[in-house]
Amino acid sequence: MWRLHHFALCPFSRKLRLLMSEKGVPYTLEPENPWALREEFYLINPAGRTPAMRHEDKDLVLADSRAIAEYLEETVEKNPMINGPAANRAEIRRLVALFDENFWGDVTAPLLTERYAKRVVLRQTPDSRALRDAMRLADQHLDYCDYLIDHRRWLAGATMSLADLTAAAQISVVDYLGGIDWRGHESTRGWYSVLKSRPSFQPLLSDRVDGALPPRHYADVNA
Repeated sequence: MWRLHHFALCPFSRKLRLLMSEKGVPYTLEPENPWALREEFYLINPAGRTPAMRHEDKDLVLADSRAIAEYLEETVEKNPMINGPAANRAEIRRLVALFDENFWGDVTAPLLTERYAKRVVLRQTPDSRALRDAMRLADQHLDYCDYLIDHRRWLAGATMSLADLTAAAQISVVDYLGGIDWRGHESTRGWYSVLKSRPSFQPLLSDRVDGALPPRHYADVNA
């Protein structure tokens, strides 16, 4: 069985948890503190970042969420998440990169730094300007999500895909940290509520980290 080294508020780990659950891949969770700089974890992933996966029976170690997602798509036939014709698969990969890179850099990473790492780990005062900028950019990203959902059933097309799981993983962390203002984003809110209602999403909604509790609406599938 796979052992997934993860941090509860790592959106890349969350993406893989959603993907593996949707594809019916069994796994166990190994909590990892990204700020601990644990030598044993560097032996698993020299980059020192979550997620990383180990399968002892196969003597296999995988790292980087996109590389792992591609591996799972190539080796597990059930419920493909990079699906459709070539143009649609390209669109899925484009959106995965958009959320893994732009949404992460603009929104998730700053909020994790200011509202969790600084306050809980480093015992520092958050930068209010950085928080305002991240929430402003979150609103812009949700505008784009609204546009996509207003023109498609799912983010990348007619069926749920890795693009939806990637976006939802990022949004779920930001929502946990109180960084989402859902006003004016009913399309995205409806899409996200559908994803929150899926069995694969339920374990994410029960996640908690020491020193930072989510807002009340976080675990409400109708909110």
